[in-house]
Amino acid sequence: MSKLTITDLHASVITEDGETPILRGVSLVVESGTTNAIMGPNGSGKSTLAYVIAGHPKYTVTSGSIDLDGQDVLAMTVDERARAGLFLAMQYPVEIPGVSVSNFLRTSITALKGEAPKLRTWTKDMKEAMADLQMDPAFASRNVNEGFSGGEKKRHEILQLGLMQPKIAILDETDSGLDVDALKIVSEGVNRYKESSNAGVLLITHYTRILRYIQPDVVHVFVDGRIVATGGPELADILESDGYETYTAAARA
Repeated sequence: MSKLTITDLHASVITEDGETPILRGVSLVVESGTTNAIMGPNGSGKSTLAYVIAGHPKYTVTSGSIDLDGQDVLAMTVDERARAGLFLAMQYPVEIPGVSVSNFLRTSITALKGEAPKLRTWTKDMKEAMADLQMDPAFASRNVNEGFSGGEKKRHEILQLGLMQPKIAILDETDSGLDVDALKIVSEGVNRYKESSNAGVLLITHYTRILRYIQPDVVHVFVDGRIVATGGPELADILESDGYETYTAAARA
C-alpha cells in the first residue's frame, strides 16, 4: 500500500511581472487502489499541481509538503521522484527526435529498476502492451511522439504507464484531444494498470466523459489554486449539469 499526502501546498511561478502565486493551500491524499479526480475551470491551477508533484523547475514551492510513503518528495530530484514511484502523464507530451519508442521505454525502465529487462522478455511485453492499446507495432521503431497524432501521443503515455507500473499516477488531462474510440482505449489502459498494480490515480480533467470509463472514488473541485469542494462520483454529475460558476463565484466573493 502506498500513500501520497499533500498538505497545505503553496507554489508560485516566476514571470516577467514577478512572482505569481498559483497554488494556495492544497491538501489531499491519494492512496493505493483509489482514484481521485480533480475537476475545475481553465486556469485554476490543476496542471500546476501535477507539475509541482513531478518537480517541474518552473514552479517554486513556498510552503507546505508532499509526502510519499514517509519520504519527502520535495527533497527529491525529478528522477528520484520517478524511482520512488511517481508518474506524470502530460497534457502535451513532447517529441524526442532521434530516440525510438522502444529504446526510450527500455532505457526508462532500466533507470527505474536499476537493471535492464531481458531483451526477449522486453520485446514480448512491449508488443503485448501495444496491442492492448491498439497501437501499430511499427510505432516501436518511430521517434518518441514525432509525427504522432494527439491520440497516438496519449496512447504512448498510457503505454509508459502500463510498462513502468508506478505506485501513484498523475494523469494531466489525458482525455484532451481524444475521439470517442481513443478515449475508451486509453481509459481501459488506465484501468488495467490500476487493477494489475493496485496503484493510486490522480486524474485531472475538465469534463466528465472520461469518468464514464474511469470510475473515481473521490471528486475534488479545484478553483483559484485550491480545492473548494470534495465529494463522491455524484459530484462530477452535478458539475456536468451546473458547471463551475457556483464555485468560481464563491471564490471571487
